[in-house]
Amino acid sequence: MTSMSRIVAAEDAVPAQAGARGAPRAAAVVRDLREALPTLSDEWTALALRAAEPNPFAELWFVSAALASLPETVRPQLLEVRRADRLIGLLPVVPERGYARLPVHFTANWQHDQMFLGTPLVAAGEEAAFWRAALATLDDAPGAGNFLHLRGLAEQGPVYRALVATRACGIAYHEVRAFLQSSLGPQAYYEQAVRPKKRKELRRQRNRLAELGDLAFRRLENAADLAGWCDAYLALEKAGWKGEAGSAFACLPAKEAFFRAALKGAHDAGRLQFLRLDVGGRPVAMLVNFRCPPGSFSFKTVFDGSFARFSPGVLIQIENLDILDDPAIAWMDSCAAEDHPMIDSLWAERRAIVRVTVPLKGVSRFTTYAACRALERSAAALRKLRA
Repeated sequence: MTSMSRIVAAEDAVPAQAGARGAPRAAAVVRDLREALPTLSDEWTALALRAAEPNPFAELWFVSAALASLPETVRPQLLEVRRADRLIGLLPVVPERGYARLPVHFTANWQHDQMFLGTPLVAAGEEAAFWRAALATLDDAPGAGNFLHLRGLAEQGPVYRALVATRACGIAYHEVRAFLQSSLGPQAYYEQAVRPKKRKELRRQRNRLAELGDLAFRRLENAADLAGWCDAYLALEKAGWKGEAGSAFACLPAKEAFFRAALKGAHDAGRLQFLRLDVGGRPVAMLVNFRCPPGSFSFKTVFDGSFARFSPGVLIQIENLDILDDPAIAWMDSCAAEDHPMIDSLWAERRAIVRVTVPLKGVSRFTTYAACRALERSAAALRKLRA
């Protein structure tokens, strides 16, 4: 990230203009994200409920927790798009420098390292208007750099489709990750997705685990238990390889505070689903999901390494298939890396996630954009030849 000046001052943004028939056009302004958060609280929450695509990582409670975990000197900005007085879209952005090994300036969507989807919150039906207003504001802002780089968009989602319909852009990176979507019930899906030999082995592991103590799957029901469940999760994670590597949440106070704040925010917003697998009253695996109807997102999972021979992480994911019986949830995003060996073996569907580079208006800008894209394509072709 660079210490560039703000992309554009809010007072410099183009005001909403009347459409051909008198209806106001959408227009965007750019504000300091930290300053905007408290002033947009109610509107931000309401926008998430009517968004074209659910994204918990773009909701107010998650963004607030993420920002609070970072130094005050980290100052993302917020593209705020309105049609008249109605908020229709929000996109946190940052100015950056350095793309495809070239020292060029550009604007990117801001993402905390625990954000696993970068889709902006956009009101359903306003996707095209959002992108027209957002891109027009960046086009007119010299500080926006040469192009807009967007990470973590769902390729088949309406927000991405509206973007490519509004302005031609290039896919810089494409990956697929495990996705759960089926009309089958939990047991039928499990039997279809997992081969018989594997199911037999998992049944054996579950039985052996049950011999060590009472086996119980639990879901967080009482808000008063949340802090204790967070304690248990953090302790399990720190005791494992992440603790040894220094990457567990509990290894740094700011990271632990973020985890606790994010889960509390999710709980208060009615988004949290927290599961645990206990043996003799002791947690051996835990799973955090964010429910954002019509979708859900598997945020974090952890298991006790001393029980690894029983595959507790897989067993809790099998229990997680009960989400298929939830009438409010049509699908679940694993938020996992591509080719993840565990979740890919349980979930048969896949979701494509892309990073895209969008040119901004101006001859010199487009020239730089084209050079970056050409270098990017050449590098990708070279990697393919070496593979």
